[in-house]
Amino acid sequence: MTLRVAVIGANGRIGSEAVKAVEAAPDLELVATLGRGSKLEELTEAGAQVAVELTHPDSVMGNLDYCVHHGIHVVTGTTGWDDLRLAELEGWLVPAEATGRPPLPVGVLIAPNFSIGAILGMKFSQLAAKYFESVEVVELHHDRKADAPSGTATRTAQLIAAARAEAGRPKQQDPTTHSLPGARGADVDGVPVHAVRLRGLLAHQQVMFGDTGETLTIRHDSLHHSSFMPGILLGVRKVVETPGLTFGLEHFLDL
Repeated sequence: MTLRVAVIGANGRIGSEAVKAVEAAPDLELVATLGRGSKLEELTEAGAQVAVELTHPDSVMGNLDYCVHHGIHVVTGTTGWDDLRLAELEGWLVPAEATGRPPLPVGVLIAPNFSIGAILGMKFSQLAAKYFESVEVVELHHDRKADAPSGTATRTAQLIAAARAEAGRPKQQDPTTHSLPGARGADVDGVPVHAVRLRGLLAHQQVMFGDTGETLTIRHDSLHHSSFMPGILLGVRKVVETPGLTFGLEHFLDL
């Protein structure tokens, strides 16, 4: 069955690539492309079954609110998620018993990264986490990125911290006593995360592990926005079969 797909943020750097990818997929039909100033009603008028949402943290909640409550599945790569936003979204998908309303049969995928290589890098980092005393994450992106650290780096650090805790490793210590504010990066569950913003870059991340007499660096580089398209198409095909909230494309992969 052909899925009817819309792209929200179709004029952006990744959105324009997503439009081309959906158009080229034989099992998908592009039925709507929304840019700045477009009305969300275009989604329902076009009969969209899945919306690929690639906009801005300031816009994502309104876009998802409309889609979820109009029965449209969503695959979003927009970042800026925190516990409050996730709880609000889950409340739409799985309402409290007091409402008497059954859960909505809608699937939402939030993907901090759509690159298969980036997801494998996160998985490899998670596997390595329990074997090394020290770890730091450095993410490097183009100078127009709105959030820092990136969603991928935050997620990577969270996975590393959880793996270390599960293995019984203590939180790593930072002996720094004199520094300028921010010099040691952001603290994500005890893992330092450093963000670089530089013209000419796209999306890059390296996770550096260290222990007695050795280091291990796991690095991934996205060199073109096309690197995200296989993951976006996988998300579109899988989200219709997965009601509720899925955080991370890795859940749709055989890892």
